[in-house]
Amino acid sequence: MAAREFSFTSESVTEGHPDKIADQVSDAVLDAVLTDDVNGRVACETLITTGLVVVAGEITTETYVDIPRLVRKTISEIGYTRAKYGFDAETCGVIVAIDEQSVDIEQGIDDSYEAQHGDDDPLNRVGAGDQGMMFGYAARETDELMPLPIQLAHRICKRLSEVRKADVLPYLRPDGKAQVTVRYEVDEHGHQRPVEIERILVSTQHRDGLDSEALIKPDLIEHVLHPILPHSLYDEKRLEERDFVYVNPTGKFVIGGPMGDTGLTGRKIIVDTYGGAAPHGGGAFSGKDPTKVDRSAAYAARYVAKNVVAAGIADRCQIQVAYAIGVAHPLSVLVDCFGTEAVGLSQVKIEQLVRDHFDLRPAAILRDLDLRRPIYQKTAAYGHFGRDDRDFTWERTDKADALRTAAGLAEPATV
Repeated sequence: MAAREFSFTSESVTEGHPDKIADQVSDAVLDAVLTDDVNGRVACETLITTGLVVVAGEITTETYVDIPRLVRKTISEIGYTRAKYGFDAETCGVIVAIDEQSVDIEQGIDDSYEAQHGDDDPLNRVGAGDQGMMFGYAARETDELMPLPIQLAHRICKRLSEVRKADVLPYLRPDGKAQVTVRYEVDEHGHQRPVEIERILVSTQHRDGLDSEALIKPDLIEHVLHPILPHSLYDEKRLEERDFVYVNPTGKFVIGGPMGDTGLTGRKIIVDTYGGAAPHGGGAFSGKDPTKVDRSAAYAARYVAKNVVAAGIADRCQIQVAYAIGVAHPLSVLVDCFGTEAVGLSQVKIEQLVRDHFDLRPAAILRDLDLRRPIYQKTAAYGHFGRDDRDFTWERTDKADALRTAAGLAEPATV
């Protein structure tokens, strides 16, 4: 039987994209609270438009945060330091509208449904900070056990910012996007693997008066794409082809950042997760303290899925977990390995392994992933998953060996 083929596309955006500016501001506020108050409750939303930043939400804390100063510092570090770039961190207006967290929500977190009904287990005292469903995913197609298209898009966007800040391409401005299409083959057993990069799109803000096709495209090929793309997945001669790499297809991208588009916290959730290769449930991550399961349970689900794949139990794994506000125990946990399970392992067996090795109650997640720390601003650009950072505890594969042993698989786990 011939292998089936399909193409899949994912996008990422740079740290200077308006929505990502908003995410970074919201997470900067969260980190500032957690630095001095690990039990602070934060639900911080940011809107950014021409010359104006609005920070709103519900925050309950004993510490003081100078939000306007934090906003200006964050935006300045991204690179919006002159009005000619479309935004100036020093002269923009900042409006703050903060209230305290609802006492109804607070009660459900601090005194869970189980505790109210006589359960004295300390890990059952913390209820979920909201209802909803969250997803985690891992796939054996990159070293990071992430889908390849989103990883490549992230790398391109990060590289755009690096060459801009290093003055390698000083005419670049902070706003930008990348989109990567990868062709996959699927064998008769349902195992899929990336075989070719089919197409790349880069849209990057730049100084006025430059020709995107004649100047910017060759520079991006030399300094951005060629150094980071896996050469085994494309013919380098294709870099010169018109329909392989698209750069600023409209002809120019001068007006960018908040002047070109309003930015809002939580509007790039697919960029934040798996690039569309897996579902996204619940809500956005940025600006939310880890008692909010929208964030913490999504991290935990990624932790579970990554360990399952790292253990060799399956080539692909997707976890769905659902919660009720104020209730400690998940309402449901679903494991789907898409038929890629190791020989001899059933879906029922894998679900039991997950139940035996992972505790998905909010208090256990906070404990096991050590989430009450100021680590969140750096998650707010270039993805929350697939990152090599020791603070991203949900990326650890420390349970892979135990899972493999319990599954009865002989070889040691590998990542």
